[in-house]
Amino acid sequence: MTTAPIATTVDALAASEHDAAGSPSARTATVTTVRLADASPRVSRSTLAFATRDDQEFSVVNVYPEIRYQTIDGFGGAITESAAYTFAQLEPADQEKLLQLYFGADHARYSIVRTHLDSCDFSLDQYQALGVDGDDTFASFSLERDERYILPMLRRAQEVAGRPLEVMLSPWSPPAFMKTNGSRTHGGSLKPEYREFWARYICRYVQEYRDRGFLVSRISIQNEPNASQSWDSCRYSAAEEKQFLRDHLYPQLLEAGLLDVGVHIWDHNKERAFERTREIVDTSTRPMIEGIAFHWYTGDHFDSLALVREHFPDLKLVFSEGCVEYSRFEPADGLANASMYAHDLVGNLAAGMNAYIDWNILLDADGGPNHVNNLCAAAVMVDPATGGLTVTPTYDVLAEVSRSFDVGARRVATTRFASDVEVVAAVNPDESVALVIHSQREQPQEVVVRMAGMSLTMTVPARSLTTLRTSTR
Repeated sequence: MTTAPIATTVDALAASEHDAAGSPSARTATVTTVRLADASPRVSRSTLAFATRDDQEFSVVNVYPEIRYQTIDGFGGAITESAAYTFAQLEPADQEKLLQLYFGADHARYSIVRTHLDSCDFSLDQYQALGVDGDDTFASFSLERDERYILPMLRRAQEVAGRPLEVMLSPWSPPAFMKTNGSRTHGGSLKPEYREFWARYICRYVQEYRDRGFLVSRISIQNEPNASQSWDSCRYSAAEEKQFLRDHLYPQLLEAGLLDVGVHIWDHNKERAFERTREIVDTSTRPMIEGIAFHWYTGDHFDSLALVREHFPDLKLVFSEGCVEYSRFEPADGLANASMYAHDLVGNLAAGMNAYIDWNILLDADGGPNHVNNLCAAAVMVDPATGGLTVTPTYDVLAEVSRSFDVGARRVATTRFASDVEVVAAVNPDESVALVIHSQREQPQEVVVRMAGMSLTMTVPARSLTTLRTSTR
């Protein structure tokens, strides 16, 4: 990946907007608006045309398709055991509807799935794949638990997508016998004498998924290594994470022929992303690390991501988890929660993010099941009255952004006229240009989009997310 802008000439780009006779070609754009205020319809679409007039000065958003930054690798969500169990309880028609919403070509088009290696809080209870503690021959290793709910749902998701989905595996805790506190919960750390065993365990998990036809392309070393939770958790200092990667996990990946699996460090909140990266990445470990995974629970910290992008330009930046926690946010305020998602998506992309993976893609009406009552919202939930699906405004935000940026798109330069009108744009592989505008204003706003000597004027509703995708010509 290249972080320094790659520029084509403006003249060459402008030339592509003219037909053989030299007159301006008609370039149109599909504009989709998700209203994040009490208004109807929630989602609307229209087609607008660019004009050759380019004398506007106010309310301008500039897009520079010739100045290109990071590659966008895709969007996705987590199929946890809780999500997959909830899916299994749905009627067949609702199961198909959910899969189409997330993985269908006409909807969100998710290309990435994250799931947990052994249990996490969004499991029905605690479990591990190793049937007998201390069995370093792995004779008792089994994915029977994953085969109950997670893998059947993943198989069906791939069928709907019509392609292999990229899978990210993340461990929440090693087995209790490997840990200093003798428990999967309340933190603790990996005992030094079990580091090689645990590295082999992770590799075995990856290989078992691959043997079943799932494309595990990413792993993280530890989910939230700076947290001690009442659910599955394990702490690593930066030095411990670095040593485990360098001396144990990477050698085992090499021995297993799994060096094409991208290892991601940190996998925790953004406020420490830069310093953690700086502590782990050096000349010895850089070839072993594909990227840094991060969560959103401690605030924006977009500048933290920008620092990583600036100082480690070849690292992938992967948003690996975020959700509306019932312990911190008001679950009933779906519009405000969707706006929070829009703000974070645009900010992360503008700061250099490569891939985005939401947390649970489905939960029951209570925000679970969760075996420690750590309840959260999902973009699609079970309707408590009908047992069917409730599609929230958060889903609409996620789907529109995911639908706008194709896998392989390149973020491009933009400027904006106000801080409460947030923007990010990219050029897709088909050379269409996609622009996302998140307006936090309380009144409608006229916006003039300027690009390659053309302009398009549109009205952005109050409190909304608007996407614009140009035609390919």
